Amino acid sequence: MATLWLSAALSASAQYTGTGGITGSLKDNLITSSINRDTAPVKKVFPYKSFLLPATFIVYGFVSLHTDAFQDVNETVKEEVYTERSPRQLHIDNYLQYAPAAAVYGLNAAGIHGENNFRDRTIIYGISNLILGITVNSVKKITGETRPDGSDNSSFPSGHTATAFAAAEFLRQEYKDISPLYGIAGYAAAVATGYLRISNNKHWMGDVVAGAGVGIISTKLAYWMYPAIKRRLFNNKDVHTIVLPTYQNGALGLGMIHHF
Repeated sequence: MATLWLSAALSASAQYTGTGGITGSLKDNLITSSINRDTAPVKKVFPYKSFLLPATFIVYGFVSLHTDAFQDVNETVKEEVYTERSPRQLHIDNYLQYAPAAAVYGLNAAGIHGENNFRDRTIIYGISNLILGITVNSVKKITGETRPDGSDNSSFPSGHTATAFAAAEFLRQEYKDISPLYGIAGYAAAVATGYLRISNNKHWMGDVVAGAGVGIISTKLAYWMYPAIKRRLFNNKDVHTIVLPTYQNGALGLGMIHHF
Protein backbone atom coordinates (compact mmCIF):
# COMPACT_ATOMS: atom_id res chain seq x y z
CA MET A 1 0.00 0.00 0.00
CA ALA A 2 2.86 2.41 0.85
CA THR A 3 4.47 1.79 -2.57
CA LEU A 4 1.24 2.42 -4.46
CA TRP A 5 0.60 5.63 -2.49
CA LEU A 6 4.10 6.93 -3.19
CA SER A 7 3.90 6.01 -6.89
CA ALA A 8 0.57 7.82 -7.26
CA ALA A 9 1.92 10.91 -5.58
CA LEU A 10 5.00 10.94 -7.78
CA SER A 11 3.11 10.42 -11.04
CA ALA A 12 0.58 13.13 -10.17
CA SER A 13 2.96 15.92 -9.31
CA ALA A 14 6.60 14.91 -9.75
CA GLN A 15 8.84 17.84 -10.53
CA TYR A 16 12.62 17.65 -10.44
CA THR A 17 15.27 20.24 -9.87
CA GLY A 18 18.30 20.45 -12.07
CA THR A 19 20.24 18.27 -9.63
CA GLY A 20 17.57 15.55 -9.49
CA GLY A 21 15.99 16.69 -6.18
CA ILE A 22 12.27 16.98 -5.50
CA THR A 23 10.86 20.53 -5.70
CA GLY A 24 9.00 22.26 -2.84
CA SER A 25 5.66 21.62 -4.54
CA LEU A 26 6.13 17.87 -4.54
CA LYS A 27 7.48 17.89 -0.99
CA ASP A 28 4.41 19.79 0.21
CA ASN A 29 2.11 17.31 -1.52
CA LEU A 30 3.89 14.35 0.03
CA ILE A 31 3.88 15.85 3.54
CA THR A 32 0.21 16.87 3.32
CA SER A 33 -0.81 13.43 2.07
CA SER A 34 1.15 11.76 4.84
CA ILE A 35 -0.46 13.95 7.53
CA ASN A 36 -3.95 13.34 6.17
CA ARG A 37 -3.33 9.61 6.10
CA ASP A 38 -1.96 9.54 9.67
CA THR A 39 -4.67 11.72 11.23
CA ALA A 40 -7.68 10.27 9.42
CA PRO A 41 -10.11 8.64 11.90
CA VAL A 42 -9.79 4.87 11.95
CA LYS A 43 -13.07 2.99 11.87
CA LYS A 44 -13.40 1.12 15.13
CA VAL A 45 -14.21 -2.55 14.69
CA PHE A 46 -17.06 -3.76 16.88
CA PRO A 47 -15.57 -6.07 19.56
CA TYR A 48 -18.29 -8.68 19.28
CA LYS A 49 -16.29 -11.40 21.06
CA SER A 50 -16.30 -9.45 24.32
CA PHE A 51 -20.10 -9.31 24.15
CA LEU A 52 -20.65 -13.06 23.83
CA LEU A 53 -20.55 -13.92 27.54
CA PRO A 54 -22.94 -11.19 28.75
CA ALA A 55 -25.22 -11.92 25.78
CA THR A 56 -25.31 -15.54 26.96
CA PHE A 57 -26.45 -14.30 30.39
CA ILE A 58 -29.36 -12.47 28.78
CA VAL A 59 -30.33 -15.50 26.70
CA TYR A 60 -30.27 -17.64 29.86
CA GLY A 61 -32.58 -15.19 31.56
CA PHE A 62 -35.12 -15.23 28.74
CA VAL A 63 -35.02 -19.02 28.54
CA SER A 64 -35.66 -19.22 32.29
CA LEU A 65 -38.98 -17.44 31.80
CA HIS A 66 -40.57 -20.19 29.74
CA THR A 67 -38.59 -23.40 30.27
CA ASP A 68 -39.58 -25.81 33.04
CA ALA A 69 -36.03 -26.96 33.76
CA PHE A 70 -34.79 -23.40 34.27
CA GLN A 71 -37.85 -22.47 36.30
CA ASP A 72 -37.03 -25.41 38.55
CA VAL A 73 -33.56 -23.91 38.99
CA ASN A 74 -35.19 -20.61 40.00
CA GLU A 75 -37.30 -22.37 42.60
CA THR A 76 -34.36 -24.39 43.92
CA VAL A 77 -32.19 -21.31 44.33
CA LYS A 78 -35.04 -19.53 46.12
CA GLU A 79 -35.38 -22.46 48.50
CA GLU A 80 -31.64 -22.51 49.22
CA VAL A 81 -31.05 -18.79 49.49
CA TYR A 82 -34.28 -17.39 50.87
CA THR A 83 -36.76 -19.90 52.27
CA GLU A 84 -34.58 -22.32 54.23
CA ARG A 85 -32.59 -19.73 56.13
CA SER A 86 -35.62 -17.80 57.52
CA PRO A 87 -34.02 -14.60 56.35
CA ARG A 88 -33.86 -11.16 57.81
CA GLN A 89 -33.78 -8.89 54.78
CA LEU A 90 -30.72 -6.73 54.24
CA HIS A 91 -31.25 -3.65 52.10
CA ILE A 92 -27.62 -2.71 51.51
CA ASP A 93 -28.12 -3.79 47.89
CA ASN A 94 -29.82 -0.42 47.38
CA TYR A 95 -26.41 1.20 47.95
CA LEU A 96 -23.98 -1.56 47.01
CA GLN A 97 -25.11 -1.39 43.39
CA TYR A 98 -23.43 2.01 43.06
CA ALA A 99 -20.24 1.15 44.96
CA PRO A 100 -18.02 0.29 41.93
CA ALA A 101 -18.92 3.55 40.17
CA ALA A 102 -18.34 5.53 43.36
CA ALA A 103 -14.94 3.84 43.62
CA VAL A 104 -13.95 5.25 40.21
CA TYR A 105 -14.44 8.81 41.43
CA GLY A 106 -12.95 8.07 44.84
CA LEU A 107 -9.79 6.61 43.33
CA ASN A 108 -9.38 9.59 41.01
CA ALA A 109 -9.87 11.96 43.93
CA ALA A 110 -7.15 10.04 45.79
CA GLY A 111 -4.75 10.59 42.89
CA ILE A 112 -5.04 7.13 41.30
CA HIS A 113 -6.08 8.17 37.82
CA GLY A 114 -7.93 5.86 35.47
CA GLU A 115 -8.31 5.68 31.72
CA ASN A 116 -10.39 8.85 31.18
CA ASN A 117 -10.66 12.35 32.57
CA PHE A 118 -13.64 13.52 34.64
CA ARG A 119 -15.71 14.69 31.68
CA ASP A 120 -15.19 11.65 29.51
CA ARG A 121 -15.72 9.01 32.18
CA THR A 122 -18.83 10.79 33.46
CA ILE A 123 -20.40 10.91 30.02
CA ILE A 124 -19.49 7.29 29.35
CA TYR A 125 -21.14 6.23 32.62
CA GLY A 126 -24.18 8.35 31.75
CA ILE A 127 -24.51 6.71 28.33
CA SER A 128 -24.24 3.29 30.00
CA ASN A 129 -27.05 4.16 32.41
CA LEU A 130 -29.22 5.50 29.60
CA ILE A 131 -28.86 2.24 27.64
CA LEU A 132 -29.42 0.24 30.80
CA GLY A 133 -32.46 2.21 31.94
CA ILE A 134 -34.27 2.07 28.62
CA THR A 135 -33.53 -1.64 28.23
CA VAL A 136 -34.52 -2.68 31.75
CA ASN A 137 -37.74 -0.66 31.87
CA SER A 138 -38.83 -1.76 28.40
CA VAL A 139 -38.21 -5.45 29.07
CA LYS A 140 -39.93 -5.29 32.46
CA LYS A 141 -43.08 -3.95 30.80
CA ILE A 142 -42.97 -6.48 27.97
CA THR A 143 -42.37 -9.59 30.10
CA GLY A 144 -44.50 -8.72 33.12
CA GLU A 145 -42.77 -11.34 35.27
CA THR A 146 -44.09 -11.61 38.84
CA ARG A 147 -41.54 -11.15 41.62
CA PRO A 148 -40.93 -14.08 44.00
CA ASP A 149 -42.60 -12.15 46.81
CA GLY A 150 -45.60 -11.34 44.58
CA SER A 151 -45.26 -7.59 45.15
CA ASP A 152 -45.51 -6.60 41.46
CA ASN A 153 -44.95 -7.77 37.88
CA SER A 154 -41.61 -6.10 37.17
CA SER A 155 -39.22 -8.87 38.16
CA PHE A 156 -37.38 -9.46 34.88
CA PRO A 157 -34.63 -8.40 34.55
CA SER A 158 -33.14 -7.21 37.84
CA GLY A 159 -32.50 -3.47 37.65
CA HIS A 160 -30.33 -3.42 40.78
CA THR A 161 -28.14 -6.17 39.36
CA ALA A 162 -27.91 -4.46 35.97
CA THR A 163 -26.83 -1.21 37.66
CA ALA A 164 -24.25 -3.04 39.77
CA PHE A 165 -22.67 -4.91 36.85
CA ALA A 166 -22.66 -1.78 34.68
CA ALA A 167 -20.76 -0.02 37.46
CA ALA A 168 -18.41 -2.98 37.88
CA GLU A 169 -17.54 -2.98 34.18
CA PHE A 170 -17.09 0.81 34.39
CA LEU A 171 -14.54 0.33 37.19
CA ARG A 172 -12.79 -2.44 35.27
CA GLN A 173 -12.55 -0.41 32.07
CA GLU A 174 -11.10 2.61 33.86
CA TYR A 175 -8.47 0.68 35.84
CA LYS A 176 -7.74 -2.48 33.84
CA ASP A 177 -4.36 -1.11 32.75
CA ILE A 178 -3.37 -0.32 36.34
CA SER A 179 -4.40 -3.51 38.13
CA PRO A 180 -6.97 -6.27 37.52
CA LEU A 181 -7.76 -6.22 41.23
CA TYR A 182 -9.94 -3.13 40.82
CA GLY A 183 -12.17 -4.92 38.34
CA ILE A 184 -12.28 -8.03 40.52
CA ALA A 185 -13.39 -5.94 43.50
CA GLY A 186 -16.08 -4.23 41.41
CA TYR A 187 -17.45 -7.50 40.13
CA ALA A 188 -17.43 -8.95 43.66
CA ALA A 189 -19.68 -6.07 44.75
CA ALA A 190 -21.93 -6.70 41.74
CA VAL A 191 -22.24 -10.41 42.49
CA ALA A 192 -23.07 -9.58 46.12
CA THR A 193 -25.80 -7.22 44.89
CA GLY A 194 -27.32 -9.96 42.74
CA TYR A 195 -27.19 -12.43 45.63
CA LEU A 196 -28.95 -9.98 47.92
CA ARG A 197 -31.72 -9.45 45.36
CA ILE A 198 -32.43 -13.20 45.57
CA SER A 199 -31.86 -13.26 49.32
CA ASN A 200 -34.39 -10.45 49.79
CA ASN A 201 -36.91 -12.44 47.69
CA LYS A 202 -37.14 -9.68 45.09
CA HIS A 203 -35.80 -11.60 42.09
CA TRP A 204 -35.45 -15.03 40.59
CA MET A 205 -32.07 -16.42 39.58
CA GLY A 206 -32.88 -15.83 35.89
CA ASP A 207 -33.70 -12.17 36.59
CA VAL A 208 -30.32 -11.63 38.21
CA VAL A 209 -28.33 -13.41 35.49
CA ALA A 210 -30.08 -11.42 32.74
CA GLY A 211 -29.58 -8.18 34.68
CA ALA A 212 -25.85 -8.88 34.88
CA GLY A 213 -25.72 -9.32 31.11
CA VAL A 214 -27.63 -6.11 30.46
CA GLY A 215 -25.36 -4.14 32.77
CA ILE A 216 -22.10 -5.38 31.29
CA ILE A 217 -23.26 -4.85 27.71
CA SER A 218 -24.53 -1.35 28.49
CA THR A 219 -21.11 -0.22 29.69
CA LYS A 220 -19.22 -2.00 26.92
CA LEU A 221 -21.46 -0.30 24.33
CA ALA A 222 -20.90 3.09 25.99
CA TYR A 223 -17.11 2.72 25.75
CA TRP A 224 -17.35 1.58 22.14
CA MET A 225 -19.67 4.44 21.13
CA TYR A 226 -18.05 7.31 23.00
CA PRO A 227 -15.02 8.10 20.78
CA ALA A 228 -17.33 8.89 17.85
CA ILE A 229 -19.69 10.87 20.09
CA LYS A 230 -16.77 12.81 21.54
CA ARG A 231 -15.47 13.82 18.11
CA ARG A 232 -18.88 15.13 17.06
CA LEU A 233 -19.81 16.91 20.28
CA PHE A 234 -16.64 18.51 21.58
CA ASN A 235 -13.90 18.71 18.95
CA ASN A 236 -11.36 19.51 21.70
CA LYS A 237 -13.59 22.14 23.36
CA ASP A 238 -13.49 22.55 27.14
CA VAL A 239 -16.81 21.55 28.72
CA HIS A 240 -17.44 22.27 32.41
CA THR A 241 -21.16 21.50 32.77
CA ILE A 242 -22.63 18.13 31.79
CA VAL A 243 -26.28 17.08 31.80
CA LEU A 244 -26.69 13.32 31.90
CA PRO A 245 -29.49 10.77 32.03
CA THR A 246 -29.85 8.86 35.29
CA TYR A 247 -31.47 5.59 36.27
CA GLN A 248 -32.34 4.79 39.87
CA ASN A 249 -34.75 2.23 41.29
CA GLY A 250 -36.69 1.92 38.06
CA ALA A 251 -36.93 5.66 37.37
CA LEU A 252 -35.26 7.56 34.53
CA GLY A 253 -34.23 11.16 35.13
CA LEU A 254 -31.62 13.84 34.45
CA GLY A 255 -28.63 14.92 36.48
CA MET A 256 -26.25 17.86 36.09
CA ILE A 257 -22.57 17.89 36.98
CA HIS A 258 -20.41 21.04 36.98
CA HIS A 259 -16.65 20.60 37.03
CA PHE A 260 -14.88 23.55 38.65
